[in-house]
Amino acid sequence: MSLRKALFWTHLAAGCVAGIVILVMSVTGVLLAYERQITAWVDRGFRSAPPSPGTNRLPIETLLENVATRNPGLPSAITVRSDPAAPAEVGFGRDHVFLVDVYTGDVLGESSPGARSFFQKVENWHRWLGASNDHRAAGRAITGACNFAFLILVVTGPFLWMPRRWSWQNIKNISLFRGGLSGKARDFNWHNVTGIWCAVPLFLIVLSGVVMSYPWANNLLYRLTGSQAPVPSEAGQRQTKQVGRPRQGERARRGEPAPANAAGLNLLWGRAEQQVPGWRSVTLRFPPSGQGPMTFAIDTGNGGRPDQRSQLTLDARTGDIVRWEPFASYNAGRRLRGWFRFLHTGEAGGIAGQTIAGIASAGGALLVWTGLWLAARRLLRWKKRSRLAPESADKNQAMTVSS
Repeated sequence: MSLRKALFWTHLAAGCVAGIVILVMSVTGVLLAYERQITAWVDRGFRSAPPSPGTNRLPIETLLENVATRNPGLPSAITVRSDPAAPAEVGFGRDHVFLVDVYTGDVLGESSPGARSFFQKVENWHRWLGASNDHRAAGRAITGACNFAFLILVVTGPFLWMPRRWSWQNIKNISLFRGGLSGKARDFNWHNVTGIWCAVPLFLIVLSGVVMSYPWANNLLYRLTGSQAPVPSEAGQRQTKQVGRPRQGERARRGEPAPANAAGLNLLWGRAEQQVPGWRSVTLRFPPSGQGPMTFAIDTGNGGRPDQRSQLTLDARTGDIVRWEPFASYNAGRRLRGWFRFLHTGEAGGIAGQTIAGIASAGGALLVWTGLWLAARRLLRWKKRSRLAPESADKNQAMTVSS
């Protein structure tokens, strides 16, 4: 078997086995492309306004006390932005985020519950095929394996699309959409052209997905950069969530008491703001137990670039710095790993990068659709030849006997 034929059958097998799941991940990837911008647009009517010039923001503890009248218990996260008109965002899990006027403490309303619920469901399908908590590990394993199969498809595809004879006409046939085609010729043209133009962004999206799906791929990234890989416990705390464990927002909705209170946050919050004078947003995610050090994510950008993010961990009782982690302090492996997260969504390149990622995801869906149709036509032709072969043999035998 020639190398080209071996690559073809590998490509065909991977596409047939993983095609439907890849189609789901591609379509959901398109829907998630502008999640951040769409959510912000839906919330555009909620704005903070100082009652008089020079009015300072209220302390964080006061804001949380006001939110407690609407949703009791300690929230899962709170975000404050430097934009004077931006309300504070107080989250109870990912499903419920309340917007609070930072000057008056008034709860302005809930942040786009419909949009957030929609994107949460889409993301659940993207990550683990919509599986419930008890089956998410299985769903994640399936999407991870199919994402790896997608990587095989993206890598082997260019070798199959290369023309056997290089000429301008052959190059145009595989790189430009042609009108007036139908059936196999149309699908073949769409498959080749889409694959050629989407190959590079799809490779980055899928490769970053593999790194995020498998610990061995994540560790390999560190080894290739000559960096120390994080120990499993640290990696798990930073990159995964415990399945089946109720979050703080869920406890509050069920009426369970909060595991801790917000006392002392004013001191901690002021320390975090002073750490990076040019901050644009500060986010505190409360520990799942409600106890222990407090870690602040401080961003000097729009939230889409890891090099503009830093993490500050403070002792909850004294306010002393436990750990200060600006992006420049990370080793090469962790810096590259941080970029992979935002390469996967395209956010590393801003709105242009998100657009390219969205187009590439749509291209991935078209590749699966045309690829499966090409495979189905090949199967039908093979069955037809298998059915006609005995008839042709009988005819030849009859002709031989009569002669």
